[in-house]
Amino acid sequence: MPVPTDSLPPRGLLRDDVLARLRDAIVDGTLAPDEQLRDTELAAWLGVSRTPVREALLELARAGLVRATPGRSTVVAPLDRASVRDAQAVVAAMHALAIRDAIPRLTAEHLDAMRSANADFADAQRRGDVDGALAADERFHAVAVAACGNAAVRTVLAQYEPVLRRAERLRFASHEGAASVARHEQLIALCAAADADGAARLAEQTWQTLTIDSAPDTAGGTTRSTDEGITP
Repeated sequence: MPVPTDSLPPRGLLRDDVLARLRDAIVDGTLAPDEQLRDTELAAWLGVSRTPVREALLELARAGLVRATPGRSTVVAPLDRASVRDAQAVVAAMHALAIRDAIPRLTAEHLDAMRSANADFADAQRRGDVDGALAADERFHAVAVAACGNAAVRTVLAQYEPVLRRAERLRFASHEGAASVARHEQLIALCAAADADGAARLAEQTWQTLTIDSAPDTAGGTTRSTDEGITP
């Protein structure tokens, strides 16, 4: 039979789109902690077959956003201290590497993009716009990640950073992210001065100081950190 003329979406792109949409739904709370995830329902919601949904759920389980019990149910993983701590170590190291490698490549346009994102971040903070603040914060940090040119860094961050974005949402929602504006400004200044060591240290410290005051620990209780807890 002749090859059909209608184009099909590339399998990789479809899978990646499903993964991104499910990941975003978990991060923004559309899919709540401990909510059961049925691949048939998710496939119907997204308008796709069950195969890319199952593949996405496996990837989300590896990232710690989904908890799957063989032969039983798959649920949205609760946000706990252990998952945040584990993700922090990896994400902080990746951002430090990204900023160190990016600095020799940063242009005036890159710095302007960081300033613009920080201005939008500050504005969203003043208005109490949690989604706007999160989006601007992500744009700010994405400048160095893109400029560093390291595909492995981008891949690792795509897997583990969403765990921290869930924690960030708690802090933004409680209006505790305002101090990040000054920290962003300091990072821009270090980048403009080509201080790779100083910028890398600050980037790593920024992500390491993120805390969640009311997340349960792995023993089932809750934890309240005494760290400063500045949102990145």
